[in-house]
Amino acid sequence: MTDLSSSLAATLDEAVNARFDEEVRFLAELVKVPSDNPPGDCAPHAVRAAELLEAMGFAVERHPVPADLVRANGMVSATNLVVRHRFGDGPAQGPTVALNAHGDVVPPGEGWSSDPYGAAIRDGVMYGRGVAVSKSDFATYAFALRALIASGAPLKGTIELHLTYDEEAGGEIGPKWLLDQRISKPDYAVSASFAYSVVTGHNGCLHLEVQVDGKSAHAARPDTGHDALEAATGILAALYAHRPELAERRSAVAGITHPSLTVGLIQGGINTNVVPDRVTLRLDRRMIPEENPAEVEAELRALIERAAAGREGIRVTIRRILLARPFRSVGDAPRLAALFARHAETVLGVPVGQTGIPLYTDARHYSEAGIPTILYGAGPRDLLEANGHRADEKLVLEDLRKATRVVARALAELLG
Repeated sequence: MTDLSSSLAATLDEAVNARFDEEVRFLAELVKVPSDNPPGDCAPHAVRAAELLEAMGFAVERHPVPADLVRANGMVSATNLVVRHRFGDGPAQGPTVALNAHGDVVPPGEGWSSDPYGAAIRDGVMYGRGVAVSKSDFATYAFALRALIASGAPLKGTIELHLTYDEEAGGEIGPKWLLDQRISKPDYAVSASFAYSVVTGHNGCLHLEVQVDGKSAHAARPDTGHDALEAATGILAALYAHRPELAERRSAVAGITHPSLTVGLIQGGINTNVVPDRVTLRLDRRMIPEENPAEVEAELRALIERAAAGREGIRVTIRRILLARPFRSVGDAPRLAALFARHAETVLGVPVGQTGIPLYTDARHYSEAGIPTILYGAGPRDLLEANGHRADEKLVLEDLRKATRVVARALAELLG
């Protein structure tokens, strides 16, 4: 890797600017095709994305995920797309860099000021579900690669686009599947991001379902039943009492504070005049990068079991729904992060730091495989400004242009 010359940087910027109107249209077309997850019927979006990429001159590999695996992950359909472009002649040389963005999105919900699939542009800002998280980086990465090709620079290595469709469901049949199936073996990975900073770590997440079973009875004779809701309230009290202890566990990663615990879903009961025979809770436990997921799960299970112990006629079943391990910096990732931060600061004209985020993303699948990985892509100065996962999700189009320039410059230096 060598420093990027000012002439090549200017050539790349010109290549991005020359096709920026096309990049905006490309993003709009992606926003206009719904890919809500749930329900997760995302193959139609992959069809449209592949058409658009092929129209740009790319060869697109389509990798449909087997139907039974899709269903097992709570989705209807998913086709992962891979684009590969090799720079340099002769035997394979130089690094392979994977650029990963996801095309599945959360449902739009209420409160929009315009059609969530309309890709409306007002005052230089595009609005639509997925415009920031993360259909924008389909565009960022594809047009950065196009600029590299157009520059004619003597680069060595391979750029791959990994465009996947299950990030909102955990990424098991997206990036992880591509790696497990040996469809790709990158040396570096860059995953979609949502703000100016280069992200080097993020939280993990554990979802548990707690089913509390008792015995129904007439409300006039509650003594003849076993109240599952009463037992569940004891478990809830124990979980909430655990929160102050979690707040004392501090992360050393900038941008991440401490673990958190939320009970997000409660279902149960038969009728007002019946002792509840079953109550189900679902909880979300966010893990800081320093925590061990197995130890976190064991701690929670023990806490729940202690809270339910000694209650006659009550049975508790705990089932893991999701385990997203924390994302940590591995291998040569610090150098990759410093490279992107340096180019981002030059293009954006503001200090660009390296930070962690209290979310979980597909980046963890690459780092778990030992691949140096960062998050970087199009977005505002602060994650919340994009309205990701909220009504009126938006992207300032100049931020898209700048991110494309940053990615093109950083990749040119990495493959230089």
